[in-house]
Amino acid sequence: MSKISRRNFLITAGATTATTLIVNGCSSSRTTSQSSDNASPSPSPVAAADTPEVTTAKLGFIALTDAAPLIIAKEKGLFAKYGMPDVEVLKQASWAVTRDNLELGSTGGGIDGAHILTPMPYLMTAGKITKGNAKVPMSILARLNLNGQGISLSNAYTDLKVGVDSAPLKEAFAQGKAAGKEMKCAVTFPGGTHDLWMRYWLAAGGIDPDKDVSTIPDKDVSTIVVPPPQMVANIKVNNMEAFCVQNPKAAKAIVMAVQEAQIWCDDMANKAEMCDIISGREWLKVPAADILERSKGNFDLGNGRTLENSDLLMKFWKDDASYPFQSHDLWFLTEDIRWGYLPADTDTKALIAQVNREDIWREAAKAIGQEAAIPKSTSRGVETFFDGVKFDPEKPEAYLKSLTIKKA
Repeated sequence: MSKISRRNFLITAGATTATTLIVNGCSSSRTTSQSSDNASPSPSPVAAADTPEVTTAKLGFIALTDAAPLIIAKEKGLFAKYGMPDVEVLKQASWAVTRDNLELGSTGGGIDGAHILTPMPYLMTAGKITKGNAKVPMSILARLNLNGQGISLSNAYTDLKVGVDSAPLKEAFAQGKAAGKEMKCAVTFPGGTHDLWMRYWLAAGGIDPDKDVSTIPDKDVSTIVVPPPQMVANIKVNNMEAFCVQNPKAAKAIVMAVQEAQIWCDDMANKAEMCDIISGREWLKVPAADILERSKGNFDLGNGRTLENSDLLMKFWKDDASYPFQSHDLWFLTEDIRWGYLPADTDTKALIAQVNREDIWREAAKAIGQEAAIPKSTSRGVETFFDGVKFDPEKPEAYLKSLTIKKA
């Protein structure tokens, strides 16, 4: 049974989706036909009219289990199957490095696309996290998975029996501050999914997760950024993918390969092989046994509680895990506004229309015979969170107004 490593107060995230695969608009035009995939692919089912404009793309990934569909698509020859034999899947050191390499693009020595945190395509498109605040357009095409997340606490807080209600930590943090200790929570990128989930959880319990506690003494806790490979208590994140559609046929081909990989990864009969593959030195570089049980839904939570065959296991295709719901993106954007990462007057509807390309996901799903898996709506409807708060994607302003703790 997978046991969570605990050290200090490190938070990774507990919600639905976390990361994105995005591709720079300046895709490489190299068209060599020699396949670099390890498996021998079957003849390409791609019709001549749908032949990708390019045969290659450099896709970055962070060494987390959420990158499994990318790794499997590469190892199983699925990129080659759909006309992209020269796709490379390249390890990145952190989300910040991933962002920098995306700005460069492969022609500038960087990468074309990447497994990246869900809000980052929006923040890059809006020019909020790029060099010189340059607007770098990105397009979300598909999510990689749901679930598999968690918030990890130091063993020092075991006696508090903290669950979905973070309120018991408020007094503990106050005592720590009184003793001269700076209370810190680690996230993987400012304004990213982990940051937003952690902030929501703390704020729901009455704890103010201000970024700069050193200059605002009455705040309860500060957040620090720790790259995922260095996050000792990291519980792997969820994903989705994006691709700049300068080459729409290539974008569709990559999504088709990833979708097929997601379906394969969700098959319980493939879990052991999946873990054997992604645990390799060139990928996650971890013992396969360390990730197998959690991939099956078996968890040791480290506090005496265990879960077996839990539906909280990471889902890659089941329950619409792959589909990029626009309402999901809207919640992330609303939370980025809540905490000051985006201005209050952000036209979220226009931004989503620019970035979210669920239409390409639909085309890809039809092409691989998964038309029945296409959701009827781009919205998940009203979401009810663990603290009873509801998010109505038709009324994001009302949701934001209802929140007590937010950036002034």
